[in-house]
Amino acid sequence: MAGHSKFKNIMHRKGAQDKKRSNLFSKLSREITVAAKMGAPDPDMNPRLRLAVNNAKSQSMPKDNIQRAIDKASAGDAENYEEIRYEGYGPGGSAIIVEALTDNRNRTATAVRTAFSKNGGNLGTEGSVAHGFERLGLIEYPISAGDEDTILEAAMEAGADDIESSEDGHTIWTTAEDLHQVAGDLEKALGEAENVKLAWKPNLSVEMDEKGAGTLMKLIDALEDDDDVQTVWGNYEIPDAVAESL
Repeated sequence: MAGHSKFKNIMHRKGAQDKKRSNLFSKLSREITVAAKMGAPDPDMNPRLRLAVNNAKSQSMPKDNIQRAIDKASAGDAENYEEIRYEGYGPGGSAIIVEALTDNRNRTATAVRTAFSKNGGNLGTEGSVAHGFERLGLIEYPISAGDEDTILEAAMEAGADDIESSEDGHTIWTTAEDLHQVAGDLEKALGEAENVKLAWKPNLSVEMDEKGAGTLMKLIDALEDDDDVQTVWGNYEIPDAVAESL
């Protein structure tokens, strides 16, 4: 297993979270509803729904909101959302993957294309950047969950593939197929994780300078502010000195 890594994806940026919380809850609700509609409404019987519920809990989403999203699917009141992936290039040669759930493909495509074009990027075709990423399971624990040896032992016992520990916390990687099982075993050993989700992990990262990083953050903010966009992933790495200047 790997030791330390500076890999950071844009799901973990700090700041401006309070004003985005209602927007975040809306996105989490949409994912829960879609997951419940595609399978059983019971998280124990539906791996995708369990991941969605766990992620919602990790973001302090109220239980009533979670149950309401599940009930919406069970009652047949949910809109028909389509899963779409967009791929493109950001400033500084960065590669971006955008995952969306939408009931209007044209609206979402226009919004994503506009976000790229107005913020130093270019929207590409499907497959244009995904080849530079791996589709993996991602499990995150805070540093308080244990020291690196404790997390490593638990992760190996659970069947994880890789672990990265830093002062920010512990990141555990699995195959996409094993995510549900590994997350369940880790929860028994370490408690509830901060994040459990399918992720796009870049094979190589691009280090950003101050100018490129500033424009990239504007692009990411524009994408994340769109109601249809669920997650945004990138292959960038921003040095601490650059991040502090933003």
